[in-house]
Amino acid sequence: MTTQEAAARYYELASQRKFIEIQDTLYHGDVVCQEPDKATSMGMPIFTNGLEAVKAKGIARRATIETMHAYNVGEPIVAGEFFSVVLKQEVTLKGKPRMALEEIGVFHVKDGKIVKEQFFY
Repeated sequence: MTTQEAAARYYELASQRKFIEIQDTLYHGDVVCQEPDKATSMGMPIFTNGLEAVKAKGIARRATIETMHAYNVGEPIVAGEFFSVVLKQEVTLKGKPRMALEEIGVFHVKDGKIVKEQFFY
């Protein structure tokens, strides 16, 4: 799978919020996830290593969402082995007021699989 094909499939599945399917089909078993330093203030690690750990982190994060009011993923931009997407959500997290979240995800594709994801927010 080329980077363009991986990006297109990611976009298709992310638009449907099928995150587990994204991870099961597009991610390498040794994938690395990098969050910004401020993620620790939200109880998230900066680095997560391995597919099962990345999946567990995503499940735990989604479990903090009380209500998803709006969700949008932008079309990917592809360059070489990388693609990026803009993710926007309007959510109410458990015990928190409604808020808008925006982030950029950058994904590194090698040998047809995503080997690293890095988020900026």
